[in-house]
Amino acid sequence: MGKGYRSGRLGEEIRRIVSDLLLREIKDPRLSGMVSISAVEVTEDGSYATVYITVLGSKPSEETSGEKKDEVLAAFKSAKGLIRREIGKQVKLRHVPDLLFKFDTSLEYGRHISKLIDNLGIEKADEENDEKHTESDRS
Repeated sequence: MGKGYRSGRLGEEIRRIVSDLLLREIKDPRLSGMVSISAVEVTEDGSYATVYITVLGSKPSEETSGEKKDEVLAAFKSAKGLIRREIGKQVKLRHVPDLLFKFDTSLEYGRHISKLIDNLGIEKADEENDEKHTESDRS
């Protein structure tokens, strides 16, 4: 149990460092817009850290294009050395984990599920039932 707890704490610390670097140090034009680090998962042995990236479009309902995702991944890969160096400075480790960058697709999946639910018309049926119950309560 101790190892999982340590990798979780390390992942959270790496997330904080990378987020801070995005705000202050990394000035890559490919990272313009709303780019954030949603999570970092570190392997049990601490050799790899998967950094999950979220890119928000100009509109919340808008999905990020594949081209934009490729640009963002390329920008993070080019900044990988800087990020690892900063992690090494701020966290006392014998070995700084190798960073893998992936997109967090949970927002897109959530939008997809929301659209499916909206297309079912469930909310309208619930509202009609609520109106019937309030009318019968008044009688």
